[in-house]
Amino acid sequence: MQKTILLILTVFISTVLYSQSEENEDFTIDANYFYGSILRHNKDISHLITEHPQGFIFSYNNKSFGSKRWQRSYNYPDWGVSFLYHNSNNETLGNNFGMYAHLNFYFLKRNLLFRVSEGLVYNTNPFDIETNFKNNAYGSHLLLGTTFLINYSKENIVKNIGLQAGLTFLHFSNANVKAPNTSTNTLAFNIGLKYTIQNEEQSKEYKVDSTDTKYTEPIQYNIVLRGGVNESDYLNLGQHPFFIVSAFADKRVSYKSSLQLGMDVFFSKFLEKEIEYLSVAFPNFNIKGDEDYKRVGVFIGHDLHFGKFAINTQIGYYVYYPYDFEGRVYQRVGVNYNVYKNLFSSIGLKSHGAKAEAVEIGIGIRL
Repeated sequence: MQKTILLILTVFISTVLYSQSEENEDFTIDANYFYGSILRHNKDISHLITEHPQGFIFSYNNKSFGSKRWQRSYNYPDWGVSFLYHNSNNETLGNNFGMYAHLNFYFLKRNLLFRVSEGLVYNTNPFDIETNFKNNAYGSHLLLGTTFLINYSKENIVKNIGLQAGLTFLHFSNANVKAPNTSTNTLAFNIGLKYTIQNEEQSKEYKVDSTDTKYTEPIQYNIVLRGGVNESDYLNLGQHPFFIVSAFADKRVSYKSSLQLGMDVFFSKFLEKEIEYLSVAFPNFNIKGDEDYKRVGVFIGHDLHFGKFAINTQIGYYVYYPYDFEGRVYQRVGVNYNVYKNLFSSIGLKSHGAKAEAVEIGIGIRL
């Protein structure tokens, strides 16, 4: 399953860069050093917070000038790729190497930069029951990485060389594809240099809309099939497949936003195994062993549109909940891509608060 996720995210990153690319664009490259602390978001990783992590982020950023409407709507963001090296300075945790796709958004006359990154990370020393049982943060070599960066960024201070500095937040997790998965969060200060490369063939000017046109669509209905594998937090219960059937209505209320209301039906086989195990191993939990592992939830959601891409966020509540697992409220954060006409693909993370349950890979149709 990890190889499948690797393939899908690699294709996703490549598609982002190819589909958004323009000929003869200006671009920047930057290198940032960071130094910070691992946050104690869970008492179970207290023994892993011993030193201050540090590392580097190297990035390529392709500039936009408004040739597409979504670029003009978001103040001409950059898109690109980043390479990350995260040294935890902790032998148990190991080090992380990551490759990310990112978007840079600009504010305050383009002096304030906010970056959102998502990608794949390789950890050098994950959990092993015999050789590294203390690493309950990372259960596998392959992790998902999320990075948020907010910087003061000033280009061309000395010729083409600029400076940026600010805060970086780094999250590493395998989303319960393989247990254990307590995950880590690093908050760090970063400082770096930026080099601007300008195309000499033509001068660039930001394109603007002549009129502020409104955009809406009628209510549409969607069906999405999602799936993957995950594992219980109780070790050695194995990886098991899960399937989700979702149906929802969405209303496009503006060029940027859509609102959603719908229902999920969850078929999570790892819960079936967990129920069976707990009924035998922990009789004081009052679990009979015949509880239904299926769940049904209702949710509200929002899509933030970027051309063919959309960032999807949802919050749901289980209305059918025969077995208590992490509480009745759940969240989903992911990315949808319009593959062809009304057909779209999706990849996202389902969680209960800070506790991840699964990486969901899906295909949907908008009726």
